[in-house]
Amino acid sequence: MRRLIMLLGMALMLGACTFLPRGAGLQREILNQQHSASAETPMDFSVAAVVRENLATFAAWPDVDHHGLDWIRRIDQPNNRIIAAGDTISITIWSTEDNGLLTAPGQRFVSMPQMRVSSSGTLFLPYIGTIRVAGMSPETARARIEEQYLVVTPSAQVQLEMTEGRANTVSLVSGVVGPGVYPLPDRDFTVMNLIAEGGGIQQGLRNPQVRLQRGSNLYGTSASALLDNPALDTTLVGGDKVYVESDERYFLSLGAAGSEQLHPFAKDSLSALDAMSIIGGLQDSRADPQGILILREYPESAVRYDGSGPDNTRMVFTIDLTSADGLFSARRFEIESGDLVYVAESPLTAADSIVAIVASAFGAARQANLVLENN
Repeated sequence: MRRLIMLLGMALMLGACTFLPRGAGLQREILNQQHSASAETPMDFSVAAVVRENLATFAAWPDVDHHGLDWIRRIDQPNNRIIAAGDTISITIWSTEDNGLLTAPGQRFVSMPQMRVSSSGTLFLPYIGTIRVAGMSPETARARIEEQYLVVTPSAQVQLEMTEGRANTVSLVSGVVGPGVYPLPDRDFTVMNLIAEGGGIQQGLRNPQVRLQRGSNLYGTSASALLDNPALDTTLVGGDKVYVESDERYFLSLGAAGSEQLHPFAKDSLSALDAMSIIGGLQDSRADPQGILILREYPESAVRYDGSGPDNTRMVFTIDLTSADGLFSARRFEIESGDLVYVAESPLTAADSIVAIVASAFGAARQANLVLENN
């Protein structure tokens, strides 16, 4: 009977070891396919260690962030207004002549009807004809028109006012307190000037991203980058559209991590160590600090076999947080949008559980033996 009880205890122990519940896989289990691959059945992923000698290679690989956009750097412009096609021009002509061509007896000025600058950049004026004004500042255009009128009215003095048309306005579409269409006050009006005119960026936007649509082209950067680098504060041109939106990038965390969920990017770039901090670190009782895995998918076009890119569309980057090189390298390894940060289960956790089960089984057997002896 004692032998039967002990055999039953051992059977229970082995069954428990086989079906021991775990919240995450072991690193060797996850990477097992790599070792079992052959020429006939090649592995469908590659493994690379995040160590100092590999960092420069990884940084040179193609970017998997498909939302990456170019940006236009600032070009200083004179801070004056420029007349463009579609602008509205108001002209008043003053004269001291009692009976001039433009004024009636006793009249000292005449205000012409508002005129829109034609698509060719010209205006038609009485007694002068067609005159080009597009590309000039309002003061230059005023002087040019006055010069022409002095030929027919020697005492003429010209006053000119301009109202910007569509070609001299920019649109602030969304992500700000006051969206709308804003006239360009001068040629040195920048993206940050426009956002300030619109009352600033709305609260609640996560790592605000600035988008600039110019014609058929779309450019993008972050608001923090514009604040940190004035050379990126792009000068606007008529017809530009600007909008601000939350950063849509994210990464995932699973396994024996501090949290298992989707994590938005809180800043422009995140390192592997940043990601570990965001997910709440490792679960002390479960996680394997040598088994940090970052799973990333690359497009087929990024695959290379000369080291200039990944040799597989599916890459697993391994990080060892128990070594100084692993910690320093993790600090320089950048997380990309869509990455999965997986924390493997520690094999010691399973061993501790097995020891506990064995001790429990033997304790049960010993208790049963005592009962039998007493009987």
